[in-house]
Amino acid sequence: MSWLNLASWIPCTEVEGPGRRAALWVQGCDKRCIGCCNPGYLKIMERDILSAETMIERLLAAHEEWGLEGVTFLGGEPFLQAQGLAVVAEAVSRAGLSVMTFTGYTLEELNDLSLPGTRGLLAWTDVLVDGPYEALNPDRSRNWVGSTNQRFHYLTDRYNSSIEGVDVPDRQLELRIRDDGRLVFNGWPFLIR
Repeated sequence: MSWLNLASWIPCTEVEGPGRRAALWVQGCDKRCIGCCNPGYLKIMERDILSAETMIERLLAAHEEWGLEGVTFLGGEPFLQAQGLAVVAEAVSRAGLSVMTFTGYTLEELNDLSLPGTRGLLAWTDVLVDGPYEALNPDRSRNWVGSTNQRFHYLTDRYNSSIEGVDVPDRQLELRIRDDGRLVFNGWPFLIR
């Protein structure tokens, strides 16, 4: 059985990749990019441990409820949990959903490091966005990326560079009020700074 250390997830969002998607953030990252928009997800610690199969059930239920186009994996660092995410990616892909994965590693580093599960996760990823966040090189012209060094890799023919957008003047942000009254947001957090 494969496991995930989940930091957070949203069953339906429209700001974490193309179309209506579920977004899944894993806990733990070894990159430590200055200015990371998810600093609470960096520490390598136990957060919400669940089986890949449980996450698949949740995602397929969200797909049925919301008519999702895909699933996006973020972090933390997804490739530190590539074994579990590969199982999830395969299952949701077979159900017709697209998979978008963000990583602080470059594709070349992923190939060199050979972290467990990397090949499987890449095999079921439609779009990979790679590269560490560089706060001194903000990207204001493409969707979803934070800095100009980050690259889109189209690993299948499901999407192409048209999803990146051109001259994106305003980033999208979603706000939610949780049952406990806390306000949480996802998307491009720099709008509220």
